[in-house]
Amino acid sequence: MKMFSTGLIKQSRPLKILFVGSEIAPFVKVGGLGEVLHSLPKALAELGHDVRTMIPKYASIDEEEFPMTIIVDGLLVPNPESEDLVCNVKKYKHGDNPVINYFLENQEYYEKRGSVYGYDDDPARWALLSRGTLEFVRHMSAEWKPDIIVSNDWQGGLIPNYMKCEYSKDPVISKIASAFIIHNIHYQGMFDHRYGSELDYDDGQSQIPSITDPRLLKINFMRRGIRYADVINTVSPTYAREITTPEYGELLDELLQERRSRLFGILDGVNYDNYNPETNPYVEFKYNEKNLDERIKNKKVLQQKFNLPEKQNAFVVCMISRFTEQKGIDLVVETIEPLLENFDFQLILLGTGESRFVSFFGELAKKRKNVAAHLSFDNILPHVIYSGADAILIPSRFEPCGLTQMEAMRYGVVPIVRKIGGLADSVKDHTSLEDPGTGFVFEKYDRYAFLGTFMRAYEIFKYPEIWQEIQKRAMKENFSWDKSAKEYEKLFLRALNQFNLQ
Repeated sequence: MKMFSTGLIKQSRPLKILFVGSEIAPFVKVGGLGEVLHSLPKALAELGHDVRTMIPKYASIDEEEFPMTIIVDGLLVPNPESEDLVCNVKKYKHGDNPVINYFLENQEYYEKRGSVYGYDDDPARWALLSRGTLEFVRHMSAEWKPDIIVSNDWQGGLIPNYMKCEYSKDPVISKIASAFIIHNIHYQGMFDHRYGSELDYDDGQSQIPSITDPRLLKINFMRRGIRYADVINTVSPTYAREITTPEYGELLDELLQERRSRLFGILDGVNYDNYNPETNPYVEFKYNEKNLDERIKNKKVLQQKFNLPEKQNAFVVCMISRFTEQKGIDLVVETIEPLLENFDFQLILLGTGESRFVSFFGELAKKRKNVAAHLSFDNILPHVIYSGADAILIPSRFEPCGLTQMEAMRYGVVPIVRKIGGLADSVKDHTSLEDPGTGFVFEKYDRYAFLGTFMRAYEIFKYPEIWQEIQKRAMKENFSWDKSAKEYEKLFLRALNQFNLQ
């Protein structure tokens, strides 16, 4: 997917941008979306734009840690064929962060829930967030009105739909452009879109049922976001191309082909304030690409932490992941024992996921002294592992973007990845001394391609000068949010241009 030119519209002033999502760090973070919706708005604000965010006010958000003020008391959210829903809107602003954060408060749908996701009425919760956000924008339009509203994944898919239909003649909302970001097209609503009956099929064009209507469960929020947004973005250029094909489009490929002119891909970034081996507090021996000899000391620290044999020359391979089929874990399960039998290396596993994979890795760590596993979520251990490991396995079946490879490369961990999605966009294959690349890449999703690429990395590791050259190139790659934010700036200008041409 080619990047676009900004020649169609000139930026004459800072943009007013409102991001809407289901999670934002540090208030609430379940997955990568929470980190993106923290870092991207901040990077755009630092470019001079007026950026604000909105998420639900979950019960888990601590108002002592994040003191808020109520700015709208008793916001009425329309609910056709039933009673309007009543919400409040709260505001939080941290002195060091230029982004203003808004929270939609509702006792029934947010405050009484202990988790972010996983409820039978989740479609109603996200429909309320969508329509509540638009009513809030109408309410405060005299004070502040965004130029563009940016919604994310299926949970925000109804926002462009509401804007183009229910609010098409509204004097405030009808003047605002919309952008829809697909972080993972596999998730489209509270149903399995691959096995829906014809009666349950949602073409994305019928009227949205009321928020409390059970028929909302059958609405494909993802399809509607794609159909109605002024621009659609995915989290890597390669993924933007892939999802227009039947293999990766999850039954939305034809619609995406129809809207190809509005479909783009921008690679996510990494928060380099947090992922920095020169300053990170969890890295015992600080280093950068110019003093990799200092990094070797962290290998001993890592081996001690995971009770592995202390060998300075050991090839230490890690995997930091959700243990699911998407991440290619079945390839690892098929091949890891033959690899351990025939090659001398240490393996460190960190993550959680499907019980069958968790059980497999737990048993593997018990019976092999050169395998260690921490099978639960941890915020600190990735930094410790990155600072001392030599390579990281990411053999994904599909990967919209992936942050792990970019985080690892920042620390000098060489990725072994499949050429898919954001992995293809961020890792360059080592092919020769003249083209050392930044990692090792295989294309076909099978055990032999994976085994062959692992063995290539294993053999190259025996030549420290070549290996360090790959490490240095990986560490010099720029995956900062500053770079990504400039591309999003162009995207939003494009959205405004599309909007103004309508």
